[in-house]
Amino acid sequence: MNLYFNIDYRTVFGEELLLNCVDTDKSGNERVAQYRMATVDGLRWTCALELKKDNLARVLTYFYSVDCEGSERRHEWSTECHTLNLNLIKADTYRIFDKWIDIPEDSYLYSSVFTECVNRRKTAVVNPTAFAKTVRLVVRAPQLRGDQRLAVCGESDVLGAWNPAKAVPMYEHNFNEWIVDLNADAFEDDVIEFKFVALGSDEADPMWETGLNRTVETMDLEDGEAVVYELDQAFFELWNRKLAGTLVPLFSLRSTTSFGVGDFGDLRKMIDWVAQTRQRVLQLLPINDTTTTHTWTDSYPYSCISIFALHPQYADLGRLPALNDPKKRNDFEALRQQLNALSQIDYEQVNRAKLEYLKELYAQEGKALLKTPEYKAFFKEAQQWLVPYAQYCHLRDTYGTADFSRWPDHQTWNEADRAALSATTRKAYKQVEFYYFVQFILNSQMEAAHEYARKKGVILKGDIPIGVNRYGCDVWMEPKYFNLNGQAGAPPDDFSVNGQNWGFPTYNWEEMLKDDCAWWVRRFQHMRKFFDAYRIDHVLGFFRIWEIPADAVHGLLGQFTPALGMTREEIEAYGLRFQEEHFTTPFIADWVVDRVFRANAQRVKDTYLQHLHDDIWAMKPEYDTQKKVEAAFADATDEQALWLRDGLYALISNVLFVRDRKDPNRFHPRISAQFDFTYEALYDNDKAAFNRLYNDYFYRRNNHFWYREAMKKLPRLVQATRMLVCAEDLGMVPDCVPWVMNELKVLSLELQSMPKNPKVRFGYLEDNPYRSVCTISSHDMPTLRQWWDEDDERTQAYYSTMLHRSGGAPHPLPGWLARDIVSRHLCSPSMLCVLSIQDWLSIDERLRLDDPNAERINIPANPKHYWRYRMHMTIEDLMANESFRENVAELVAEGGR
Repeated sequence: MNLYFNIDYRTVFGEELLLNCVDTDKSGNERVAQYRMATVDGLRWTCALELKKDNLARVLTYFYSVDCEGSERRHEWSTECHTLNLNLIKADTYRIFDKWIDIPEDSYLYSSVFTECVNRRKTAVVNPTAFAKTVRLVVRAPQLRGDQRLAVCGESDVLGAWNPAKAVPMYEHNFNEWIVDLNADAFEDDVIEFKFVALGSDEADPMWETGLNRTVETMDLEDGEAVVYELDQAFFELWNRKLAGTLVPLFSLRSTTSFGVGDFGDLRKMIDWVAQTRQRVLQLLPINDTTTTHTWTDSYPYSCISIFALHPQYADLGRLPALNDPKKRNDFEALRQQLNALSQIDYEQVNRAKLEYLKELYAQEGKALLKTPEYKAFFKEAQQWLVPYAQYCHLRDTYGTADFSRWPDHQTWNEADRAALSATTRKAYKQVEFYYFVQFILNSQMEAAHEYARKKGVILKGDIPIGVNRYGCDVWMEPKYFNLNGQAGAPPDDFSVNGQNWGFPTYNWEEMLKDDCAWWVRRFQHMRKFFDAYRIDHVLGFFRIWEIPADAVHGLLGQFTPALGMTREEIEAYGLRFQEEHFTTPFIADWVVDRVFRANAQRVKDTYLQHLHDDIWAMKPEYDTQKKVEAAFADATDEQALWLRDGLYALISNVLFVRDRKDPNRFHPRISAQFDFTYEALYDNDKAAFNRLYNDYFYRRNNHFWYREAMKKLPRLVQATRMLVCAEDLGMVPDCVPWVMNELKVLSLELQSMPKNPKVRFGYLEDNPYRSVCTISSHDMPTLRQWWDEDDERTQAYYSTMLHRSGGAPHPLPGWLARDIVSRHLCSPSMLCVLSIQDWLSIDERLRLDDPNAERINIPANPKHYWRYRMHMTIEDLMANESFRENVAELVAEGGR
């Protein structure tokens, strides 16, 4: 069989096009065979392949790329590649005319959000034809709704003579890509004139594509030849879809059958409520396992120990076989009712009880269940991550700590252990089999919930944390991907004046890029089993991460990594004489100590400081890092001691520059230094010089550098699956972030209270881009009702300028006004408007809690926050409340969603 590929692509000197044919082996691994193309004019590129029919796959998948001296310069959109069906019975020659495909502006329509949930259609197998000469038309039409199909209608009688009722139907052989084979001998003319038409359930109302009529040539085909035309996208006058949704942590769900925490059974019930209220999106926080200590500190859902394993607390025990022992069954039921009656989650009791129940069930059912075909298929698919995870859990529980550096053996994963841990007859397997059992249950239940959501037309949106636990399985298994000598966090912002220290290791991107970010690709591809959309937590981390020294507690002493540090000469070019020792060590003068500690100044000097000269002091060696101070005050509980500790933290971070972690001859201005004493001590002209270099460094110097860093990673990741990609792009956002997000068609996050435009106090909802997620608050923020009462002056300004209401803003926020705010957000142009369950409930004063502070999920300034918020009413009660249900549905409809 002969294949002749043709594509128009304008290259520059030194560039050439490659044809990349993708093959997938039985294990699911992709292999790419590359073929160099030829050109005579630098525009029309051709390639000829001769394939043996007996070894030929029925479908050829391929894409084009640009090579320059052995290095790939760019390639086509890889989420949806070209596909060539080699199913023509009499064809032994195909002449293919392709179009180069960049990431389309409407790439979101190819996501599983639309193809599997909103516009759910089944793709078709194209029946082979036996034409001697074939003209094949291939076109993409992503705008079509779920009940529409594409047809081709044209001038010739063969194409219906412009009568849509007689149009030739096409087949959707790939998502949004339609195909039809035409008999070339049936056309009298060499040119075929036609248009595409969308046909719905109402055949009397066809929709023609916009634009001029199309034409293709039948060409002078010989018998056994087929010409394949890949055409420009068919465009129809259909409006963009806008969708509404709810954000709620899975652990916060409450139903009559819960075991003190939301679970996968509650998720199905919440899906029903979302569908009943005309919403289409249900967004969750991360659901991965976070167990390191078996205490409430594990409640932090963004500190996962495995990017693959699900948290055992989410097992729906009601969907599992009942325990045979009636006493144990009754005891667990009594405990379930007791825990389910609590206003907040008792993390330790819940997890202890659920694990105990699962162990009882494992003893009762495990032997039979682990012999089922379903389990064997799961193990085969998941074994790459499942086996190390199970051994990690066994060692963690055996040695009583997740800090694998303290384990007497197995301080890193040994691939040689895999065989014994996978053989059912080996002792090693028996030791970890329980963890296989639990993950099988969790994966089965979550996959079932995902499929249930799709059938209901509801999009499940997940969350990908930017970090992983320092003592988690991922670090233990593949330490080469992580830097353990620093801590990831965030610079100071409205949530935390000292910055945030998450304690996560930073990523060793140099190592990750060596295998084309395979770790991240596996992570994203695993997640698509459970979700159709996802939020990239702190997307700025793919541009640069805020890296904090290992001996720091707060985030003020961090620096962006990677970043272009400044040399002494560059600093002085701004007019600031660089005094290295003075600017990089804590500036502690008498007046600073007096200002911070007041009446306790002398006590601080005697205990924690040593005198250097004149009125200048330094920290004593035993207290010269924040971690040392933290250790010294480890047992402190009273306010006076904690105030003293925080003052010592402030002294240690009182520097003007921090030294680059890799190059000691480069420096970074310390974040928020203008609010500290070392800046206050500068002369006015030095302050002005520092401000100039500070603004250049943080907002201009690194922009193109960070753009290139992000483009090394994100294109591969966002195209690894068909999930809809949404980004949390809040905080100290450099200009290059929207460049990358626009290029990759990633949805931004828009909050009216945190506008992207620095010139306005509140964002204008009507300015939201379509490719965005609009919300009022997130899990890290105060709810709408809390925000309303935080700052009276700000609230009054919002009431007057944004809501355009006269008089004083009412406090607390009345339900009718909350409804108005919600309605305005739903009417925004954003593709998705996802509101927290607390903000939905705020519109009904009969349903919402009296105390809005009881609805807070997380306080970012507190690294040891207990994540235990639960809905105060059951999902059953929510569904039974017809008034609230209709209120929400009405708001969604009014917003055009």
